[in-house]
Amino acid sequence: MYQQMVFVNLCVSDLDASKKFFTELGYRINEQFSDDTTASVVISETIVVMVHTKDKYAQFTQKEIADSKKTSEVLIALSSESRAKVDELVEKAVAAGGSVSGETQDHGFMYGRAFDDPDGHTFEVVWMDPAAVQG
Repeated sequence: MYQQMVFVNLCVSDLDASKKFFTELGYRINEQFSDDTTASVVISETIVVMVHTKDKYAQFTQKEIADSKKTSEVLIALSSESRAKVDELVEKAVAAGGSVSGETQDHGFMYGRAFDDPDGHTFEVVWMDPAAVQG
């Protein structure tokens, strides 16, 4: 069966700093689809974050590019395998130069925290009890 992929494209102010941030979270850069204007960050087999310099990003849109430190242009939610893994990824993000975003959400069957990358893009990390998902 075909596995559809998600490619999230983000504008960043410092490409090298962004690459360093994401590799410190444990993700890898796919050099085949990276150059001096873009880095392909592999989150999973089906999720890739493409980080672009402002000039490169501007080639893909006619719209004004949001200042992600001042406005929210997107919330990126990533599933996690456990509550501990949620905390682990957020702690890695903070140690790598990101910051905690918002309050911890703990609903028992669902647990989530969020972080902002150095450019202000918000990543929500969420664990949900598989039994709750099945109904």
